[in-house]
Amino acid sequence: MIWCVLLILIAFIYIWSSCLLFYHEKPEKLQSCEDRCFSPDCRSIIIRQGSDKAVLMIHGYPTTPAMYRYAAERMKAEGYDVYAPLIPTFGTDWHAFVKTNFSSWYMWIEEYYLNLTQSYGKVYVIGTSMGGAMALKIAEHHMPAATVTVGAPVVYNSFFRDRTVTSWSSYLARIIGVFTPALNAGIVTSKPSSNDGNEEWKGYKGLFPKQGASLVWNLKSIRKDLGRIHTPLLSIHDRGDRTVPFSNQKIIRKETDTESAFIETEMGSECNHTHHALLMYRSIQSELMDKIIAFFRKY
Repeated sequence: MIWCVLLILIAFIYIWSSCLLFYHEKPEKLQSCEDRCFSPDCRSIIIRQGSDKAVLMIHGYPTTPAMYRYAAERMKAEGYDVYAPLIPTFGTDWHAFVKTNFSSWYMWIEEYYLNLTQSYGKVYVIGTSMGGAMALKIAEHHMPAATVTVGAPVVYNSFFRDRTVTSWSSYLARIIGVFTPALNAGIVTSKPSSNDGNEEWKGYKGLFPKQGASLVWNLKSIRKDLGRIHTPLLSIHDRGDRTVPFSNQKIIRKETDTESAFIETEMGSECNHTHHALLMYRSIQSELMDKIIAFFRKY
């Protein structure tokens, strides 16, 4: 009898953690705190030059706007005003970061987007990784002039439905989060062992169980609403992406019903990085920005 109860308890805990049973969260209003950035390069990139069209660039998890430095200059040269904001609690202190969640980050970036629409005739959106998921959600609920995603996730672990598993260990993230807010957490100002521009990566390192669970939970509604996107969409993904499986782009292709374009890259093994934050990488960023600019020009 005791063994049966124990097995039931273990099964419940596993399902509670892996399926996020009874999970819920509410957004809290965040305040910008860029004076606390651990590096000046983490701060927002804002370029205003009197244009009537703007590009909003949304960074990933757990990185910073530094990933868009080249892309911002290219959009500036094309005459766009550029906004690559630092989402509050990123790029500052991970102790503050672990007190927040995806819903709060998204509420902040959505408000940022809506404010831009009050000042510009057209607002375009580019998002990488988690920022790509946010860009999709903006497109699901609003009408940007066009949207570009780079390595965007719409599922995390979906073995039975999609044969996609990003990380088996994430099935235990929620239960781990009960005992600790982070594992091996810290800041990263560079990655000298990397190459191709990725050595300039800045953000947090470590595992953040509650924030990871928050992202996974929110991806469910983003995927569910992909059919609500009615603005032009360009999805870019590397086939060897080691952070967000390429199968995510296949889901976006299958479940969106809008004017879409898809770019599949395939970077070689000489590139010592995750093949994920593509607009950072010197070997490919120019080619991709040419295609993004051409896509925006159509709209």
